[in-house]
Amino acid sequence: MGNRIGVVAIVVEDRKAAVPRVNEILSEFGQTIIGRIGVPYRERDLNIIAIIVEGTTDQLGALSGKLGMVPGVKSKSLLLTP
Repeated sequence: MGNRIGVVAIVVEDRKAAVPRVNEILSEFGQTIIGRIGVPYRERDLNIIAIIVEGTTDQLGALSGKLGMVPGVKSKSLLLTP
């Protein structure tokens, strides 16, 4: 199957501990990232990141899986076939 387009939503609950690893993972998968927006949600002490991605199912699954393994981070992805 070819490349898919999607969105990965990332919620960071422990900013100090998790952000360095999250940024490391996003850099590792930089070739799949089209755009990124990050928003601090101060009222709930969370940071929310949305990334728009394009890649193979394996690439995007690896990205989402690595993010989900970081303590204090939750992620969900939505992939579409263009």
